[in-house]
Amino acid sequence: MLCAPALAQEITGATYAEPTTRYEHGVLGDEVEWGALRLDLSDGRQLTLTLPETHVFEDIAPRLADVNGDGAPEVIVVEANLRLGARLAVWGPEGRLAATPYLGRPNRWLAPVGVADVDGDGMPEIAYIDRPHLLRLLRVWRLEDNKLVHVADAPNLTNHQIGWDHIPGGIRDCGDGPEIIVASRDWSRVMAVQFVNDRLESRVVGPATGPDSLNAALTCR
Repeated sequence: MLCAPALAQEITGATYAEPTTRYEHGVLGDEVEWGALRLDLSDGRQLTLTLPETHVFEDIAPRLADVNGDGAPEVIVVEANLRLGARLAVWGPEGRLAATPYLGRPNRWLAPVGVADVDGDGMPEIAYIDRPHLLRLLRVWRLEDNKLVHVADAPNLTNHQIGWDHIPGGIRDCGDGPEIIVASRDWSRVMAVQFVNDRLESRVVGPATGPDSLNAALTCR
């Protein structure tokens, strides 16, 4: 269980810990998920934040990013409830700060894309694909007052296939603002998604020939 630090410290690293097989999904290619989040702090301490038995971290790796604009990183993770499926959550040294709603049933997952000021309002947003093998919906959220607030959606996009132990694509900025790099619904095209006139618009970057084509599109040419 979490013991909060006496003084606020900056997170310098994060890893998953306490492997578990209590959630039978295997969307990332094996049966092992994670029961705890281990944080390295700037004062040299290490914290272990342990989930209840009803939850796991169903994820590849925790992601460090400043999502509340305070200059210090938070940790972005994918949690799964054994009955209600996955949700995206933001954690700090004191524990969970905010989370999106659960997807609503077990064996439903989401795949993070990245963090950037996508809409140009001066604050970072978090992007992920909701059910990349089923719904294939790009969703963008912002952390406000320790709540994740929905910003926008774009349909018919994905970034993961069942069994992959990685998530290709991400966010690039080639000089005209952040672009979210994902694949079309059928994995035939690499897509760049950008805020235009207060909404997400998608355009074709090139053919999708597998995950490497999404990663290659992150390089501006």
